[in-house]
Amino acid sequence: MGIRNGSDALNERNIMSTIIIAVDLGHFRAYKVRRDPLGRPDIELIESFDTLEGHGKLSEKLSDVAGRFVGGGGEGEVAKGYGEPHHLESEIARKIGKMIAMDINALIKHDDCEKWHLAAGKKLINEIIDKLEPEVKARMDKNIPADLTNLPKAEVVSRFE
Repeated sequence: MGIRNGSDALNERNIMSTIIIAVDLGHFRAYKVRRDPLGRPDIELIESFDTLEGHGKLSEKLSDVAGRFVGGGGEGEVAKGYGEPHHLESEIARKIGKMIAMDINALIKHDDCEKWHLAAGKKLINEIIDKLEPEVKARMDKNIPADLTNLPKAEVVSRFE
């Protein structure tokens, strides 16, 4: 039983695989999905990590009290605003989106999958897609604007079927 004939090895190589990537601002999960001869999925987690920038509240990341208003400007008080970080959240999302796109570019270019799928939150998905390399973007088959990072892997796969 330890000997395999050439056609078995050929069939094993020709099994089409798909990569599914589910991301949000703090999590990155990549699954490789292969189908057995009966069409059942074999799901393997191939990459998983958390980003530090995506965790925590924005107020926890800002250590300075500048930007907070002290006093109400009433009698004897002066309103002291030192400028607020109006665009800081969107800038963090842009930065994380670029980092995620770089990770996706590396993963898809390294892997031999024919197609891949992406799931990311509504605010993040366009940022990621815009930063993908053309050859990687061309192999993307489906994308879903939803955060699927905390779902079981079988449910993530079912969302793309």
